[in-house]
Amino acid sequence: MEKKKSIPSKIILVLTLLFFYLPIAYIILFSFNDSRSLTKFSGFSLQWYEKMFSDSTMMSAVLYTIIIAVIATAVSTIVGIITAIGLSKSRRIVRNMVEQINNLPVLNPDIVTGIGLLMLFSAFAINKGFMTMLLAHIMFCIPYVMLSVTPKLRSLDPNITDAAMDLGATPFQALYKVIVPQIKPGIVSGALIAFTMSFDDFIISYFVTGNGVQNISILVYTMSKRVNPSINALSTLVIVIITVALGIVNLVPIIREKKKRK
Repeated sequence: MEKKKSIPSKIILVLTLLFFYLPIAYIILFSFNDSRSLTKFSGFSLQWYEKMFSDSTMMSAVLYTIIIAVIATAVSTIVGIITAIGLSKSRRIVRNMVEQINNLPVLNPDIVTGIGLLMLFSAFAINKGFMTMLLAHIMFCIPYVMLSVTPKLRSLDPNITDAAMDLGATPFQALYKVIVPQIKPGIVSGALIAFTMSFDDFIISYFVTGNGVQNISILVYTMSKRVNPSINALSTLVIVIITVALGIVNLVPIIREKKKRK
């Protein structure tokens, strides 16, 4: 009976995996297609990668996307950690109020956030471009970092900081050597979420960009209106970048743990 019950679950699992990964495999396969067709594979070729790397517009979009994602992740992670630690030491009413405000960008539809930021920048006569997109990305990444770090802080012993300082540690040493290592999983997961959200954001970026600054999502949107197999090559490049980043984040702790054991 158990084997008969496991067969439908395995079928559902296989179908789910195909649903998620078959489109990705399709994009990667047709990025090497010899023709412009997006439905018929006629032969292996690297011509779309050559055209992608020779296209200054595409390379500019990739560069802007990576720079904005890295800076937004770094800034939002630092601000999110400091804010979460500060809230953990604040009064309950202040903590609850700030947490409710922090949840607004997460619960709010992206299009509403994008329009709101557009109106804000217009009201202050700020020229839209790289800086406005960067500020917008930092703004909507901070809540995700705080949501990842806050549960880890709540699980800590509230007296751990006082104990460290009683043993001679300065407040900064207690923060760096005691608190941060304890909440490191939350920091890593928050930073990964922030990087992913920034890397593939389209709606908010579309409303706050200007002066020829566009990320990969905006570029793909403008290219999707016409048949261009270079989209597949660009999408494959994005998949590779994200896969490598996730691989590094997951492998580094394993390697460190092995070195400690040795």
